[in-house]
Amino acid sequence: MEVKLLLAYNIKPNREDEYYRYVLGEFLPNLQSVGLHMVEGWHTAYGDYPIRLLVFRAEDERIMRTALKSKEWKAAKEKLSKLVRDYEEKVA
Repeated sequence: MEVKLLLAYNIKPNREDEYYRYVLGEFLPNLQSVGLHMVEGWHTAYGDYPIRLLVFRAEDERIMRTALKSKEWKAAKEKLSKLVRDYEEKVA
């Protein structure tokens, strides 16, 4: 059964260019390599909510667990954390 990973966060001020380069050039390809595929991306334009919500899917729970334990995920998340704040993640 398909499983989703939801990431919500705000991009740190003055880090937008670096954030976009990283997410498009490294983050998304690294997550795809461990079996997580982005299926949705949302931008909040108004209100007191995280500015960014990304949704990834995995084919099943085993793939999700393996991906979230991988060194690729840990490295990708660590680098992302330097560019964002108010980070939240949820597996659904």
